[in-house]
Amino acid sequence: MEPLIKVIIPAYNEQDSIGLVLQDIPAIVNEVIVVSNASTDNTEQVAQENGATVLREEQMGYGYACLKGMNYIASHTPKPDIVVFLDGDYSDYPEELTKLIAPIVQDNCDMVIGARDKRFRESGSMTGPQIFGNWLATTLMSLFFGARFTDLGPFRAMKYDSLLALEMEDKTYGWTVEMQLKVLKKKMKYTEVPVNYRNRIGVSKVSGTVKGAVMAGVKILGWIFKYSFK
Repeated sequence: MEPLIKVIIPAYNEQDSIGLVLQDIPAIVNEVIVVSNASTDNTEQVAQENGATVLREEQMGYGYACLKGMNYIASHTPKPDIVVFLDGDYSDYPEELTKLIAPIVQDNCDMVIGARDKRFRESGSMTGPQIFGNWLATTLMSLFFGARFTDLGPFRAMKYDSLLALEMEDKTYGWTVEMQLKVLKKKMKYTEVPVNYRNRIGVSKVSGTVKGAVMAGVKILGWIFKYSFK
């Protein structure tokens, strides 16, 4: 029996890319939920035209958007077996979703991270602060928790029941690292699969600004140190 898969895409002013993302999502996905994070362009209209369920979250923040999508799933049936998180900027390759869910279906993994391996990364697709932040965060998780993560990549898949068990709470930049830390704490089964990564369409709201990069770094380190002393 094929798993029921739902995709959550947080999006802020991604009118130029969201259609491309939605068109490349494999047909095995049952529903795609685009959460417009107070977009002021035509993101919502383009997403609707391409078959997505469109929600709007006025509170700015990546975590706010993800939680909005999860609340929608919780209040609708049927419930998915797997939830996939994917960015709306077309930096990931949505067709690689099949690679992400394979370890869940075949090996009973709880979570799979799409790791942006430098061998498969387009030149310039990750900024210096992003690369350093990933290295620092994954190195600290390795030192403190024995983790085997190499990336905080936003393209990720998780069993729905396992995702609910994490009781996610971060509203902004710390969403990805919170998820990985809680998976470690709960001793869930996880793995990474290398994925391709290209230059995004438009300007990043996090890595594209000094303020965004600094705030993301502070939030990520805060979560790591919080859990290292629990």
